[in-house]
Amino acid sequence: MAAIMAARPLYMKSASLSDQVYTLLKELILERKIPESSEMSESKLAEELQVSRTPMREALVRLAGENLLVRRGARSYAVRSVDIKEYLDTMALRELLEAEAVTKAIDRISPDTLQQMIDELQELMVGEHEENLFWRFDERLHSTIAESTGNLVLARILEGLRINVRLFRLHSPLHRQQENHSEHMDLLVAMLEKNSERSVVSIRTHIQNLRNNVISSL
Repeated sequence: MAAIMAARPLYMKSASLSDQVYTLLKELILERKIPESSEMSESKLAEELQVSRTPMREALVRLAGENLLVRRGARSYAVRSVDIKEYLDTMALRELLEAEAVTKAIDRISPDTLQQMIDELQELMVGEHEENLFWRFDERLHSTIAESTGNLVLARILEGLRINVRLFRLHSPLHRQQENHSEHMDLLVAMLEKNSERSVVSIRTHIQNLRNNVISSL
């Protein structure tokens, strides 16, 4: 695949080769550089990335375990498809759990962390930008809140739900960047001000708007 051939070399010594392959493939999947229908052959991928089959196999099994991939054969995979029902079910659960995460995180997350994200978001709110920049910020925001709860089980569940949303968005592009930025800003400011009630309303409204936007486009 062209995207894989153009990927950066996997020579970093700070991470295992398997971890590097996993990170690269996950990034390529979530940034739409590996099409949903493409067959991901263990042997072909290993050859293209110039790594042995063992780290490639470990990375693919890990991605399948996270529900990013499904098996197509003994040694091949494909990007998992998320349909509208699974997306809507995911968003209903996210609304409940994200509100719980905000409630638990608001007194634990540092003001400096929140202010840093507010500053970065203000830069993103100036004009249009690539969708991948939005998703990277979105992931960092929601994962930071989830991890700040101190509840690793909750954080892990929310990570899986966000992956479902990203997989659905592979064939349903996001068309509300600025609206999302505004909703993220409302949430961050409310959390910085330690306003728990407003923070919960902000996160619930954000999730509901995302869901309703998809429903309106059907």
